Amino acid sequence: MRSKISYAVSAAALLFYFVLVGDRGLLLIADGRPVTVAFGVAVLVLPLIGGWFLWHTTQFARHAGRLGRELEAEGGLPVDELARMPSGRIDRDSADAVFAKRQAETEAAPDDWRNWFRLAVAYFDARDTPRARKAMQRAIALHDGKPTR
Repeated sequence: MRSKISYAVSAAALLFYFVLVGDRGLLLIADGRPVTVAFGVAVLVLPLIGGWFLWHTTQFARHAGRLGRELEAEGGLPVDELARMPSGRIDRDSADAVFAKRQAETEAAPDDWRNWFRLAVAYFDARDTPRARKAMQRAIALHDGKPTR
């Protein structure tokens, strides 16, 4: 719940920023001089890119959450079997061992979105966020019946 609140606050702050930047861009365009119009158009690109990124990130989080809830209802969420250091951080060797197991499961059944979901969690635990995101995107695509590469 805490992460949802943090995300909502961050998204609201970004939306507020996008509105402010967009307003400044429109003011520059309204000035009418060629230089300020060019700057105004350039400034308007920032909130458009930011809005696109925020939309896609939100959709990704919603889809991943939906898959997590479905897997939980099936009783298929990965069990936390990771060893932790006294500080509470995940032990790297433990994360690597669980990752190897999840990778073998995914290689054995590459068309099962559940395996890709669990592999994404293992990547995340191993601190490989880019691969975790790609594995989760694959899980979402397989779940939704979309073609994957």
